[in-house]
Amino acid sequence: MSTAGERRPIIIRRKKVVNHHHGGSWKIALADFMTALMALFLVMWILAAASPEQREGVADYFSTPLVGAITGGERITGSTRPIPGGGPDPAHTDGERARIDMRTQTRPSDEQRRFFMDLQRRIETVIEADPELRQLRPQLRFDLTQEGLRIQLLDTDQRPMFDLGSDRVAPYMRDLLRTIAPLLNELPNDLSLSGHTDSLAYLNGYRGYGNWELASGRANASRRELVAGGLEPDKLLRVSGFADRVPMPDTAPVDPINRRIELLVLFPQVSERIRSPSLLDGPGMPSLLRRRDTSPIDPAPVERFTDSLRQALDGEQGR
Repeated sequence: MSTAGERRPIIIRRKKVVNHHHGGSWKIALADFMTALMALFLVMWILAAASPEQREGVADYFSTPLVGAITGGERITGSTRPIPGGGPDPAHTDGERARIDMRTQTRPSDEQRRFFMDLQRRIETVIEADPELRQLRPQLRFDLTQEGLRIQLLDTDQRPMFDLGSDRVAPYMRDLLRTIAPLLNELPNDLSLSGHTDSLAYLNGYRGYGNWELASGRANASRRELVAGGLEPDKLLRVSGFADRVPMPDTAPVDPINRRIELLVLFPQVSERIRSPSLLDGPGMPSLLRRRDTSPIDPAPVERFTDSLRQALDGEQGR
């Protein structure tokens, strides 16, 4: 017990109040819900304004596999109609048609891809069947580019395709070109042939002859061998030389692999662009060709210049 003189301590107890709140996450959820609801109403409004054909096109789109939609393959339902779309009007189809045309120009169709792969297999089979040509298989490369199937005939120091510094075709290169020539006739596609060199300077030739002439000469010599092997001459649409301006990726400019012949089996749309190049009417055109003003040109400045020139000539003759 405490004594009478002691004072007992005063203890004050304060109750801690904890406020439980949920933060603002519910606002984000509500905003997402309202956005989805608005999108749903917008889609329903567009479908209500669309025709039955357009609705069928939308249904056809969603039944198309992703791979088929990317590569331009056939739809499950067999329909070939593009989906209406593009532009402010749901029935406006110009925008969608332009998108499909651009995709067709940059991607080969399944049929073209099959034809090219079949051509590659046939060439490889013919080369494997010949013991001498089989040794050239590592120097042959196939790849698909935006212009078409590219067949590259690469050079090496151990087995060069041409005599050094010359457009004279080596015997095995001649046999290879004449062997694949008939196979190229099986496709209706046009061909493009180009020659490439390394960056070593052409020192032993006559004056004015360099890598440009060498690349073009080797491309032309390859063309002659292909024609001699049975290639239809009209299939060759372009023969060109690039000298050392387009080296192989990840190679040194002096690498022997850059001495090569490239044969392109062109897509039809690429052939059409080469035959009929489209004209551009814009800032790149000369000002005289882009002139829209048909008003007559003021002849006064021209006359003044002519008079001053005539006076100067008269003064020279009077001296």
